Amino acid sequence: MDHGSDVVLNTAPIHRQARRRSIPTRVDTEQEWSDTRRCGRRTNDTGFTLVELMMVAAIGTTLLAITSTSIGHLLERSRGDAALAGVLSQLRQARDLAINRRRTIQVDFVAPNEVRTTQLDIPNGTTLINQFFLEGDVQFVQFASVPDTPEGFGAATAVDFGNETPYFIVDGMLVDSSGAALSGTVFLGLQNEPSSARAVTVFGGTGQVRGYRWTGITWVEQ
Repeated sequence: MDHGSDVVLNTAPIHRQARRRSIPTRVDTEQEWSDTRRCGRRTNDTGFTLVELMMVAAIGTTLLAITSTSIGHLLERSRGDAALAGVLSQLRQARDLAINRRRTIQVDFVAPNEVRTTQLDIPNGTTLINQFFLEGDVQFVQFASVPDTPEGFGAATAVDFGNETPYFIVDGMLVDSSGAALSGTVFLGLQNEPSSARAVTVFGGTGQVRGYRWTGITWVEQ
């Protein structure tokens, strides 16, 4: 019984010591929390270097410049196309009116951007049919770097009808003041922007109206 009592008395302190070791101390907890925060800072500090950021900025600037240039050319072409469509419509309408009304229709191209159609009344007098203005800063203009159209009706001036006033007559022909068939060309576009160049031709013998777009290399019929 004495030996059993000695065993109990000797092991009790050992158990208490083991329990004390299993409880984390305040110092240990603070150390672990400090390590965790340091790890978090290392993770958050990782990112792009200055060189990488400069490369991204340079690429972005280049793409922006390319996009802006492309958009600019698209806008120029769009305005040129709209003006071409407007002039084609005015000339074709004038020809149709001459045929349908059995009247002579005078066409005037007034610088810098007006197409005016007038009916010659019988026995005299005139009636203004329409005034059409080119929009988007498009004007009658002939670019030195842009050649004549495939018809070759003339490219001496932006509106080249041989210094004659054109008239659509009852059979659809385009004639001059003497009644002779008159062919000619109207060039238009944005000043100093050859990519916007457009042209309208009229063949006097039939009054046929055609539109052309300049591609930078050649004329393409629209």
